[in-house]
Amino acid sequence: MSRIILAPMEGLADNILRDCLTLVGGIDLCVTEFIRVTDQLLPERVFYRLCPELYDGCKTPAGVPVRVQLLGSNPEALGLNAQRALALGSHGVDLNFGCPAKTVNRSQGGAILLREPKRIGNIVASVREAIGPKAWLSAKMRLGYEDTHLAVDNAQAIAAAGANELVVHARTKLQGYKPPAHWHLIKPIREAVNIPVIANGEVWNIDDYKQCQAISGCEDVMLGRGVVWRPDLAWSIRNPDHLYYQWQQVHPLVMGFCERVAMQVPARFQGARVKQWLALLGRVYPEAATTFAQIKRLKTLAEIETCLRAMTDLPQS
Repeated sequence: MSRIILAPMEGLADNILRDCLTLVGGIDLCVTEFIRVTDQLLPERVFYRLCPELYDGCKTPAGVPVRVQLLGSNPEALGLNAQRALALGSHGVDLNFGCPAKTVNRSQGGAILLREPKRIGNIVASVREAIGPKAWLSAKMRLGYEDTHLAVDNAQAIAAAGANELVVHARTKLQGYKPPAHWHLIKPIREAVNIPVIANGEVWNIDDYKQCQAISGCEDVMLGRGVVWRPDLAWSIRNPDHLYYQWQQVHPLVMGFCERVAMQVPARFQGARVKQWLALLGRVYPEAATTFAQIKRLKTLAEIETCLRAMTDLPQS
């Protein structure tokens, strides 16, 4: 069966959202937001902060495995931190060669490495040597930095260096997140390597998922913003007869999200964390947009929760 993987969305897909989304169902694996590696072995608390699931077998409360993602360009340091991630219980290690953020790229991390396939290969080989032949090692890349002419070279370098699988976000760094995603450019990558390739980018509904599979030739798909906007997307893909959630089914998820935020997020950040997801949900659910308009100026989580409870009787979309 094909797999559906939750993407490592920096500043968005933290353990709280991973918990809520995997509770709905349909997701087979989560990848964490990246842990930034410079030139040293990071303390265990850094791993637990970005991946608190490590305390519980590195699975979400719904039982979905979580894989730690590392970002950096120092091969030896990445190897040491990969060893630590596995020792703490991560279900494999993922390497980030796709982050488009300027601050990350200026520090020689993420997508800027796609200019140098040999360097990427050296990084993957170093991590493979550090963790041994049996540990699971994956990588995530974009089609390139400025353009796509090194896409196959980068993928082949990653595969030859010992990665078990590769996720390809079907855009370059310069294209950012602007549609469309170029799924057709994943196919030659898949045909050029002997490891599984996972397609990623612009999958917003079931039809997108099917087209992405058909055009890229990939069985497995990584979902990002699509499943954040529509929390039952993975479940709907698995259950094609299922009707998409209406607001009355999403509303309890948001309330549960609030409860988790109250327990895990410092008070001064709680309101912003809830507003962030509600604003994104508003792109699919008109009721969420209406609710966001009501809460966007509220300061405390308690005020927001009170308003959310009062908004349960909105007309359904």
